Amino acid sequence: MTSTRFGFGDFQYEVVPEWGLNTEMGIVSDVATDSNDRVYLAVRNTPHPEVLGGAILVFDRDGHMVDSWGEDLFTTPHGIWISREDRIFLADSSDHTVRSYTTDGRLEFTIGTQGKTGESGHPFNRPTRAALSNSGTLFVSDGYGQDRIHKFTDDGKWIMSFGETGKGSGFLNLPHDVTIGSDDQVYVLDRENRRCQVFDQDGKYEREFEGLRSPNDMVIDESGFFHVAEGWYQEIASICVMSPDGTIIGRWGERGDGPGHFKGAPHGLWIDSRGDIYVAEVAAGKAIHKFARV
Repeated sequence: MTSTRFGFGDFQYEVVPEWGLNTEMGIVSDVATDSNDRVYLAVRNTPHPEVLGGAILVFDRDGHMVDSWGEDLFTTPHGIWISREDRIFLADSSDHTVRSYTTDGRLEFTIGTQGKTGESGHPFNRPTRAALSNSGTLFVSDGYGQDRIHKFTDDGKWIMSFGETGKGSGFLNLPHDVTIGSDDQVYVLDRENRRCQVFDQDGKYEREFEGLRSPNDMVIDESGFFHVAEGWYQEIASICVMSPDGTIIGRWGERGDGPGHFKGAPHGLWIDSRGDIYVAEVAAGKAIHKFARV
């Protein structure tokens, strides 16, 4: 019998079978929840997989779709992030924009020029994710077209940029995710260098956590543990857990066709207020998983 429990030690989860799968959707690139634990999926290639496009699909905790928006606006929704105040930031990697929304889909502002790359070193060239710091500054990882991190005010005015292509400490090779800690330090998943680098608010290199495997997305839980979605097509599929000092304490996740098993590559994840984890998968068709904390 296929097990429906995943994890290890203090991090044990029970898969919620077929969560959200009664809804037609495209590729789920990323996932986030708001203060009411409503679930927002950044979905691309919908409703026609052969063309660019996407939408935000909104679900309740039980997996029933309650809203959708952005169907005629997005090109390739890549990374979604929601603040404690329910501000939504969406990075569109093919459109070269980052947009801020309310939870009902009202556009607040757009950073970048739709369909046009910025000058070299400047915003944007295929951005991957945006996240707001506790002090109110917005950071964007600009990973697919250039190895840069951009810093903005909370209403989208550019402040500075940092990062150069390379392998040494402080250098980047496809920054795929940016996450801000409770200490306002900037955590960057440096995917092709297989590590997480830590910078201060001014872009000064502080330290790094090595040993990751194609890290795509990361969240920090209330106890300061790091949860990283690791995925690369059919080769890598796992959730890595690191202690607050960056030590890897374990991985969980299995390949297969059963409930909760990964068929493609974990690309996005989020932890809601109850400790449940949502994992978005690419390279696997329609894939979103919910794992309830036990």
